[in-house]
Amino acid sequence: MMINKNLINYIIICNSEFAERYNTNDEAAFNYLYEYGGIDFLLEFYEIEHTLSLDDAIDDLTLICKKNGGAGI
Repeated sequence: MMINKNLINYIIICNSEFAERYNTNDEAAFNYLYEYGGIDFLLEFYEIEHTLSLDDAIDDLTLICKKNGGAGI
């Protein structure tokens, strides 16, 4: 899969919004999303996720991470 600039920007935005929602910093948010499959989810489902609102995307990331063992950030 070729990673394009739009995908990278989308991951950065989602990471930042995730960090803001959970009142943490970008690095902690990225580490959590990476460890519990959120980043892989965005890479795999970018074509669908980027058409949703950021709130919906963050909700999806939260569900994916919890499903993969994340207890919360």
